Amino acid sequence: MKKLVFNPDLCTGCRACELACSFINEGVFSPTKARIRVVKFDRDGIDVPTGCEHCEDAPCMIVCPVRSIYRDEDTQAVILDPDICIGCKRCMIACPFGAIGFDEDKKVFFKCDLCRGDPECVKWCFTRAVSYSTSLDVDTIKKVKIARKEAAAQARARDLR
Repeated sequence: MKKLVFNPDLCTGCRACELACSFINEGVFSPTKARIRVVKFDRDGIDVPTGCEHCEDAPCMIVCPVRSIYRDEDTQAVILDPDICIGCKRCMIACPFGAIGFDEDKKVFFKCDLCRGDPECVKWCFTRAVSYSTSLDVDTIKKVKIARKEAAAQARARDLR
C-alpha cells in the first residue's frame, strides 16, 4: 500500500503542495480549500507538511454514523463521500491529524483522496518533503531519519569531549 509521507526536514514552506491540491480539487488556488496543510512554527523557523495518513484503523471511518467514510479498494485511500455525510463532525473530532476540512462556500466536509492514486501535492513538492511511497519505503525513511538524528547526537557528544 502506498501512503503520503511528510518530511518536515525538507519543507521550505513554499506551500506549492497546498496550491496544487486546491487547484486540482476545487479549481482555485486557495490554501483553505487544500486537503494538505503546511503548518508554520515561526518561533522555531520550521514548516511541517501534514495531511491525512489514511490510517489502517482510521478513527474517522470508525466514528462515522452513516458510513460516509470508506476505504477505496484500488488506492486504499480513506475517502469521504460528501453526498452521504450528515455533517455531525465526529470525523473531524476523531482525526488525530486534523485532516478533515469544511468548505464554507459549499457547506461540505472534505479530505484527501490521494487524487485517485496520483497525488498532485507530490508532483509540486520540489524539495520532496511530500512523497508517495510504499509501506516498506515509509519504514525505511523513518529508520533513516532516526539514524541521522542518532548520528548527529553522537557527533555532538564527541564534540563536547
